[in-house]
Amino acid sequence: MPLETAFAAYGLPGEPGSEEFWAAAAGPGSLPAEGGGWTTLFLWRGAAADLTFESWSDDVPLRRWRETDCWYAEVRMPARLRVTYQFLVDGTAYADPFNPAGAGGDRSVAATPDAPAQPYWPAFGADAYDVLPLPRTRVRWASERLGGRRTVRVHPAGGGGPVVLLLDGDDWLYLHPAMTAFDSAVAGGEMPPVTLVFLPTRDREAEFGCRPELWEAVRDELLPLVAESGVPVDGDRLVVAGQSLGGLSAVYAALEFPDLVSRVACQSASLWWTPEAVKSADPLGGPVGGSVAARLRERPDLSGLRIAFDVGEHETRMLPHCELVETLAGQAGATVRASRSASGHDRAGWRQALLRDVAWALG
Repeated sequence: MPLETAFAAYGLPGEPGSEEFWAAAAGPGSLPAEGGGWTTLFLWRGAAADLTFESWSDDVPLRRWRETDCWYAEVRMPARLRVTYQFLVDGTAYADPFNPAGAGGDRSVAATPDAPAQPYWPAFGADAYDVLPLPRTRVRWASERLGGRRTVRVHPAGGGGPVVLLLDGDDWLYLHPAMTAFDSAVAGGEMPPVTLVFLPTRDREAEFGCRPELWEAVRDELLPLVAESGVPVDGDRLVVAGQSLGGLSAVYAALEFPDLVSRVACQSASLWWTPEAVKSADPLGGPVGGSVAARLRERPDLSGLRIAFDVGEHETRMLPHCELVETLAGQAGATVRASRSASGHDRAGWRQALLRDVAWALG
């Protein structure tokens, strides 16, 4: 099949590289693939580039269309996938100029046609992130336990209510606009008013391992500062939301600080974690469920815990770790919700689960 015909199948007229072609360019576009899944076309105009995905695939070098400025890749994707990607040109990352769905200033989000919709998350282009609305309230936190200073932003969605502590808070401010999404979800009746607390991280591996210092500091230092910030706060219904290592830390907090954390929403939690696994060449190859599963086998009383687990359905090596911890948490008395998102290990796939599971955790 001539390549012109293949590009036409994506709705692109004219010779690739022509002005007519670029005027109609939009991306990425998908066609059903033989045997299932999708073939997705990514376009780049300019110099040679590589296509890189957040977690789902190895880098893909783009091919040049003849002697034009058109570079392209047709990528085979599975059914139900949402993924973050970038173009790399001489080591510099760029968002897709043909895609209105950005994730920060140098990333874009692609979704196959059968990926579930993500209502409430706005499709900001890369340029919009320079003027993205941010919470007005800022808490300056100089932590004695953790060391250093950090700025914690606080936002009363719908006027404020139970605290939702967002780990890796800067990602939810500057890559995926959680403030806007939570405002929309509250206005749409999907959840009650909440007070969002965006907790930035200085050293993820040190702070999010199964150690008490972070949660002692949150309990004794941060939450009192938030309560003094002037934003309405209901501290009795704290929800902790975390992803990857942040999800691990949220689960750890529920186990070891039950008087502080009784509601958790975690996505793709790093439940493979043990002190040895983090130093291993194959971290996911250790004991299933890691240190959290070992702790749960001691049968702590989790009858006061509501915990939502979500993991990307394409994270095949993560699934056994998550499934075991989900089962053990339920056996220990927790109220458990388990779901799978149409993604790999990628914040673009977790974000709808974040809204849904925070609302569920609040009951």
